[in-house]
Amino acid sequence: MNSNLRLSKILVASACFAMWSGIGGPAVLAANSLKTEAHLRTSLQAEISVSGIVTDETGMALPGATVRVKGTTIGTVTDIDGKFTLDVEESSILQVSYVGYILQEIPVGGQSTFEVQLLPDATQLDELVVIGYGTQKRSDVTGAIGSVKTEDFNKGVISNPVDLLQGKVAGVNITSTSGEPGANQNVIIRGIGSLRSGTQPLYVLDGFLLDNSSTGIASNPLNFLNPNDIESIDVLKDASATALYGSRASNGVIVITTKKGKSGTTQINFSASTAWSSMAKKIDVFSADEFREQVVAAGGALEDFGGNTDWQDELTQVGFSQDYSLSMSGAKTGDFSYFASIGYQDQEGILKNSELKRYSGKLNMNQKAFNGRLTIDYNLTASHTQNLRPSITSTISDMLSLNPTVPAYTDGEPTLLNTNALNPIKRYELYSDDAANNRILATISPSFEIFDGLTYKLNLGVDYSSTNRYQQYKPYSGVINESNISDGTLDEGISSNTNQLVENTLTYNWNNYLHNFTVLAGHSYQTFLDEYRGISYRGFADNNIDPIYQDHNSTSEFPTTVSSSAIRNELQSFFGRVNYTYADKYLFTATFRADGSSKFGQNNKYGYFPSFALGWNVTKEDFMSNSFFNNLKVRASWGQTGNQEIPSKITKASYSEDRLSNGGGSLNTYPIDTDGTTLDSYPYGIVFTRLANPDLQWEVSTQVDFGVDFALLDYRLTGTLDYFNKVSANILLEVVPADPVQPTSTYWDNIENMKIHNSGIELGLDYNSREGQAFSYNIGGNVTFIQNEVKDSPYSVLTTGAAQGAGQTGATINGYINNQPIGAFYMLEFDGITEDGVNRFKDINGDGEVLDNDRSVVGSAIPKVIYGFHTNFNYKGFDLGLNFNGTAGSKIYNHTAMSLFTKAQLSRSNNTTDFAVQYPEESFNNSNTVSTRFLESGSFFRLNNATLGYNLNTDAMGWGEAFQNIRLSVTGQNLFVITDYTGFDPEVNTGSTSGGIQTFGIDRFTYPRARTFSINLNLTF
Repeated sequence: MNSNLRLSKILVASACFAMWSGIGGPAVLAANSLKTEAHLRTSLQAEISVSGIVTDETGMALPGATVRVKGTTIGTVTDIDGKFTLDVEESSILQVSYVGYILQEIPVGGQSTFEVQLLPDATQLDELVVIGYGTQKRSDVTGAIGSVKTEDFNKGVISNPVDLLQGKVAGVNITSTSGEPGANQNVIIRGIGSLRSGTQPLYVLDGFLLDNSSTGIASNPLNFLNPNDIESIDVLKDASATALYGSRASNGVIVITTKKGKSGTTQINFSASTAWSSMAKKIDVFSADEFREQVVAAGGALEDFGGNTDWQDELTQVGFSQDYSLSMSGAKTGDFSYFASIGYQDQEGILKNSELKRYSGKLNMNQKAFNGRLTIDYNLTASHTQNLRPSITSTISDMLSLNPTVPAYTDGEPTLLNTNALNPIKRYELYSDDAANNRILATISPSFEIFDGLTYKLNLGVDYSSTNRYQQYKPYSGVINESNISDGTLDEGISSNTNQLVENTLTYNWNNYLHNFTVLAGHSYQTFLDEYRGISYRGFADNNIDPIYQDHNSTSEFPTTVSSSAIRNELQSFFGRVNYTYADKYLFTATFRADGSSKFGQNNKYGYFPSFALGWNVTKEDFMSNSFFNNLKVRASWGQTGNQEIPSKITKASYSEDRLSNGGGSLNTYPIDTDGTTLDSYPYGIVFTRLANPDLQWEVSTQVDFGVDFALLDYRLTGTLDYFNKVSANILLEVVPADPVQPTSTYWDNIENMKIHNSGIELGLDYNSREGQAFSYNIGGNVTFIQNEVKDSPYSVLTTGAAQGAGQTGATINGYINNQPIGAFYMLEFDGITEDGVNRFKDINGDGEVLDNDRSVVGSAIPKVIYGFHTNFNYKGFDLGLNFNGTAGSKIYNHTAMSLFTKAQLSRSNNTTDFAVQYPEESFNNSNTVSTRFLESGSFFRLNNATLGYNLNTDAMGWGEAFQNIRLSVTGQNLFVITDYTGFDPEVNTGSTSGGIQTFGIDRFTYPRARTFSINLNLTF
């Protein structure tokens, strides 16, 4: 290990010596300027020659260390043996520094020789942060980047890597769409800036840019990753940090770095956990006795079957989970390192037939050759994921609305409901949605240092995913009014996704003790191929054999239908970045990326995305030498990023065949015989389904960021404060033509002048107690205040969320409205019940009647405040960690209540809550109109997870030679939530899209959220 360290230091020193020997113009100029300044100073005061040696904490020489006279540009670097010689004044102060070590200041006085030992810098300033196509010291970063390391991740049963971040990074709002194992998440970084592309950021895994396309499995596409393999996650938020990713960075970038082998002895880690989950909150529907009273009191027709059934209990379960992970890592003489792991996770949901299984494998290797000039990185991730799902919407609807007097079982069998409808317990036996996904992501990245400072790197990668999904109903003749169940159905979907990446980069580093200059230039080419084939069957024999295993022939009564599609996209990019640092004080970053996408028309294939950033390490200035700040850095950035997440081929014309189908008149085809009434008289015609638009342009987000990073109290208190303003323009949307005489009903266009504004303030703080004490603690948190606004929209409202269900379908719930927040709820204001027993709404415009124009904005689905904080306590071998998160200022539309909890439902002997009877005078025939009656506060405060752990003293137990560490811990997730929301959980979104525009803040038959407890064992040996 020491020889490798010495070799690396010799290489650094060689590079510095070459620079100071005059190799390269900048070095010559720097040396000449130093000599000139030294000559001028000599003419004023007498100088003495000083010399010395600089070593590290082990006493080894530090070649390439900087020795500088404080307050001047006079300085030098140590040679291969760590020695230096310099002419200085007796009153001078020497500053000795080296990357990763604490700077030392030494008065010269009358001393002529020095022995300087530098100590490692444990502060965050020299922490390496992953940026686009490289890493950078935290102290040199000019962009807004939030980082979370392994030790700070959220604990517990984690299927999706994004869950590790929740509540940890300012400006990042993570919301699950449901409580289902592996459910999708809405990840919003600094607000929503698009109508079509949703909120998902770009994910970069070990340098490979992932595609956010669906893989055919219903759960989150990131579930193929084993969270135990992840070393760190960096969130790139402002344009300076994200612009190098160009067209896919407008929603931010999340960079995931997996574990690598580290120098030292081989290490083996084994972790095992078992967990149990139960429904965190039940909705307070009527019990059987309450139901009997309420139906009669309301004047309904009571259907009493003599039972006493809690359908929420009958249709849920205690879900058991287990997670095992084994990894090995190590390095040999600095030339080879490896990390290998295998993992297995089996997570049961709280609904029956709800389960996520993942088998995973990971291999990371690094090989060096040619004295370290050639480096090859290999990364392989493989997984097999199985996702079993029930019929969620039907099950949730049944558990809340079924008559509680119906016995769950009769004679040991699920009771057949009086309407010959399906008992949901029987549905668990008949219905299944089973998907199996195989995914392999492999990259190889050789890099070669052509000459000192100039490195070429090739990055080759492929991400291949294949999914088979089967949704089936076994035939069941006991149900006669639901033909798909009595006949049996099978929907088979076969998906495959191929993502290939080729990147070439050149990086040049030049530095001396004063200047640090890095230039990156690169080219990237990425192709995407998504293929799908769907087959639907109906009509199976009721023979106890699953439809998936039965022979099936298409018949005239039940014809087999087949659908298929294939989408290919290409993205070519040219990019560059310049980083310059002067005296570790003044920082400059400039990036540029040009992206060409096959998704856009011939006239706008390429988009161009620049950014600029400045930074100032104020505490490096001499006037801050006595400041109470240990670190103070100010940052400012401006940049543009793009968005290409739109459907493919929309810039090209498309046609379809059409023909009369019923013998009547037709707008698309004409009869050969004017008196023709049969299909033979009407030939096939060709019609437009999409018009060409070669001028379609990119969406562009322009962002400004001002930030301050600071540290006080000997680095125990650290923090970051940012102000950002992001404006999205060239908004892409499928619109209806203003001219009704058009060959298609809609077309794609950029909405002229329309903009989406997001601005806000982020604050993050962290405090650590003094080290070296038996008791220590850490307290930290973050808060984000954000404002969203839509400007200059030509539409009165662009619907993003619409009601569903009988008599409700299509009614606007929320949308994009001028001068209003994103996801604004737009509806009538409920004002009680009239004497006639029907809804009364407010007359907003005062014209004496309530019409459609009395709808108004009554809140937004997007919170105005996002926050999270954590505490960690350590006492000897014990530790306790608590993580909280919450939001404020948002609303949720309780679509479940609108659909189920009405007096009309109660009158038909369907169960409800007391919400349905709060107005005794309400009529059974009153409509459940979209209004503020069903709008509730979405604010909440949650104890997300808590972990109590103990690290055994293996040395005291005599196991020190066998085990480096043994840790036992217990974790609780979703332990409590404080909220006024009456649904299962306020942190969900099950609303569907409207016209392809993503909706937010609608709760419709949501999969309940679980409370989970786990017992965990970690061994290191």
